[in-house]
Amino acid sequence: MSDVHAARRERLRDRCAAAGAAAALVSRPANIRYLAGCAPPGAVLLVGPGPQDVLVRRRPTAGDLSEGQPPDDVRTVVLTRSDADPVVTAAGLVLDRRGDTLAVEEHHLTVARHRVIGSVAPGVRLSDLGGAVEQLRVVKDEQEIAAIRIAAELADQALGELLESILIGRTERHLALELERRLIDHGADGPAFPTCVGTGPHSGAARHVPTDRRVEEGDFLTVRLGACYRGYRCEVGRTFVVGTSPADWQIELYELVFAAQRAGREALAPGVACRDVDHAARSVLAAGGFAEALGEVTGHGVGLEIDEDPRLSPAAMGKLDACVPVTVEPGVHLPGRGGVRIDDTLVVRPPTDGGPELLTITTKELLAL
Repeated sequence: MSDVHAARRERLRDRCAAAGAAAALVSRPANIRYLAGCAPPGAVLLVGPGPQDVLVRRRPTAGDLSEGQPPDDVRTVVLTRSDADPVVTAAGLVLDRRGDTLAVEEHHLTVARHRVIGSVAPGVRLSDLGGAVEQLRVVKDEQEIAAIRIAAELADQALGELLESILIGRTERHLALELERRLIDHGADGPAFPTCVGTGPHSGAARHVPTDRRVEEGDFLTVRLGACYRGYRCEVGRTFVVGTSPADWQIELYELVFAAQRAGREALAPGVACRDVDHAARSVLAAGGFAEALGEVTGHGVGLEIDEDPRLSPAAMGKLDACVPVTVEPGVHLPGRGGVRIDDTLVVRPPTDGGPELLTITTKELLAL
């Protein structure tokens, strides 16, 4: 992977040069990991000036084996003082290398740290790197997609095992914790995000935090979880009925959300406007009388973070590219009654390659568990 990371840093170096910056100071952890293969807590990555990039980090804590190692072509500077700031050291290195311009991630750096750079390197002109690294991260290579595919397999496996267990009488919190334990047991780094389990009136809610409510017969049960594998994340969400045949209103609502989700999935293709994918799903719900139920987005990109570009929303700009993993996750929540949410992770592929690749394959049939 060292060649892959070197190529990524070279692409960033080219973007900086085109913008008139001699070097870039990357501080957002996911961006550091993308460029260097690891992101120790509090570290920063200096890309340029000069031939060798530098990772500046604090001394690792005793027994911490989770950080990984940067590639051989990245020099590591370990700070000896616990109160030393990697940003300050990196700014000094720019001066030592006779750099005159430095692009920083203003959307991640605090105002205080930005001022420190200016005071440590007063002769260096600062500019905003913006979302340059995030833009590089949008299109994934096949190694990245392979990691997301494995994460999806782990999430599907954990969800499938839970569905075979007894659910009635168990709390939302208990089920969420069990799912996260199963993810780790199967080889995940951990959950990709806090697992969401919603039952009865909580089902279908987009941002529900699991409670001590117990599963009851006849409930809708909505589960949203994701696995993290080698830093890469996925998301899967399903809704089921517990303990009995679904009621007519549950069947009708489920079929509507399923149709919306299928429309969004089928709209995924290179060159399609992101807002058009959103419209494909949203229009199905609108035709069923739930125009305002979908919320702000139909889906989003996934990768080293669970919520990345692109956004699939009515206001989204831009078009989809091939090899971009995204979620499609429409849902309807009826306050006091419950609802349905169906969520998949897919990779955008051209029709000549079979169309969108579905990574999360747990059944979307409305099962009575």
